[in-house]
Amino acid sequence: MPAPSMLTPLAVSYGNPLINISIFVVFVIFTMAVVITVSRNADKKAAANFYTGGAAFSGRQNGLAITGDYLSAAAFLGVTGAIAINGFDGFLYSVGFFVAWIIALTLVAEPLRNTGRYTMADVLSFRMESKPVRTAAAISTLVISFVYLLAQMAGAGGLVALLLGIKGTVGQNLVIGVVGAIMIAYVLIGGMKGTTWVQMIKAVLLVSGATIMAIWVLVYANFNVSSLLRDAIAHHTGGEAILKPGLQYGKDWATKLSFVSLAIALVTGPSGLPHVLMRFYTVPTAKEARRSAVWAINLVGLFFLVTFILGYGAIWLVGQNGGDMGNTLISGAPGKANAAAPLLALMLGGEIMMGIISGVAFATILAVVAGLTITASASFAHDIYNNVMKGGVVDAAAEVRVARITSVVIGILAVIGGIFANGQNIAFLISLAFGVAAAANLPAILFTLYWRRFNTRGSVWSIYTGLITSVVLIAFSPAISGDKSAFFPHADFAWFPLTNPTIVALPLAFLMGWLGTITAKNTADKALQAEMEVRSMTGLGAGEAIVH
Repeated sequence: MPAPSMLTPLAVSYGNPLINISIFVVFVIFTMAVVITVSRNADKKAAANFYTGGAAFSGRQNGLAITGDYLSAAAFLGVTGAIAINGFDGFLYSVGFFVAWIIALTLVAEPLRNTGRYTMADVLSFRMESKPVRTAAAISTLVISFVYLLAQMAGAGGLVALLLGIKGTVGQNLVIGVVGAIMIAYVLIGGMKGTTWVQMIKAVLLVSGATIMAIWVLVYANFNVSSLLRDAIAHHTGGEAILKPGLQYGKDWATKLSFVSLAIALVTGPSGLPHVLMRFYTVPTAKEARRSAVWAINLVGLFFLVTFILGYGAIWLVGQNGGDMGNTLISGAPGKANAAAPLLALMLGGEIMMGIISGVAFATILAVVAGLTITASASFAHDIYNNVMKGGVVDAAAEVRVARITSVVIGILAVIGGIFANGQNIAFLISLAFGVAAAANLPAILFTLYWRRFNTRGSVWSIYTGLITSVVLIAFSPAISGDKSAFFPHADFAWFPLTNPTIVALPLAFLMGWLGTITAKNTADKALQAEMEVRSMTGLGAGEAIVH
């Protein structure tokens, strides 16, 4: 079947701004109405309602919400764009995100949910000295959430810039500010219950929309994937190199090693992402947690399979209808690589399809930033404010009040950071967040759950080593300076040669966790360790009544 060559050349326009704005407004009004409705009868002062939605969601509902939380703007806009620009090297993100998900769900999620109550720090401090471990875990959560928020806000700026034709810096920054304001409203009004419903709606729209687009591309390719890849090769400046590894990471030893480090980050990072792990506290039983994991694995797997078609389809169709190479047109559009999916939608279904798909992407960003904000605010209010600063004596209403104030502060910081990150590939930014999460959290989580001797010193050393090492190495890497695609392209203070720190930071965090444990004078509390082992493996004593 011939490709849709009758469409408007890309160089002229990027859809109808009026249609795009209308769909945005409809989505925001609809989801806000849902948030208000579902949270109407909730106790606004109860910590359980604000942090976990009262643990009242079913496995299917939570599976959809987890899918919504995990499939961020990086997954849809960033991965599709990465494949469209860098071919096989971009597809690594899809493979890594999916493999990582299986590891996270099988090794970490359920034991963590069975042991904790609201936050990751609940688990890490269960059999340790509470204050030092909670402080370390909360700081780690705040840093990871902030880096992740940067990517989402940058995606919002790029996406809406594309849809509204806003090319000026001031206009794009204003858009990022509006996204931040809406996100704060979701969190303050609905808490976890409201944002969970937004995540469910978004997951259905995102997976459905991406699948429809992929089928549409295959229709034009006569369901012949080989034909699709040949057409993509013909419309990419890299030619056949887009089907082989190395187009982005094969330049020299440093980029090749960066590739390996990135792969490690993508596979291990999700197991340490606080906002995804917190989702498992929203179901009432271990059985529902497992059900939600099954739903999430199926939906996430389907989605990342689809991104392969979308990425190569974007190269072919955008290039063919724009009269140039597909990757050149995409990288030159407002939003750069992040514009690949909306531009493909424009090629397939015209302005309305582009508006719908972009509305879905916008929903993706709003939902994820809301989830991240709740996680970060819960970590500060529950772990630092109540348990560290006030000794755990603060009542629930006061704790929730602090969490709401924290949400506003985090929202403002995310807007400021998003302005600086605007224009960066959001899949790449997410990989940095994955790198920090992998090094700072995963060693401590695995040691806590599966090593009886692990103690307070080991936990603190591991978290701070992973966190500081990864942040410092990123700060002095080509991702920040010394490269034309860096945050500061005109500066050069990069002495660490790799764009991702995980290959160094993760082993170092494991090493320091082990070293801290064996050198500590105080041994692990055997009674608490035994209790934790029973809870993590069975769910006994976790939250409300447990059903197996």
